[in-house]
Amino acid sequence: MIFKVFFQKNSSQVPVRELTESIYVEGESEADVRKKLASRNYNIEFVTSISGAHLEYEQSQDSFAVESI
Repeated sequence: MIFKVFFQKNSSQVPVRELTESIYVEGESEADVRKKLASRNYNIEFVTSISGAHLEYEQSQDSFAVESI
């Protein structure tokens, strides 16, 4: 399953919408994705699974790349 993760690069930073970044990660569950990203010191705001039409739309974007962790 593919998950879209919204995060701040600095875990001590207060979330600011304009500084929010996103990555795509393959995992079995939200907990699995958070576990995979734990070593990166991100301030994870939100993790959501994407599939169907939403996944197709995201894949059509030039910035789509699934992180291999």
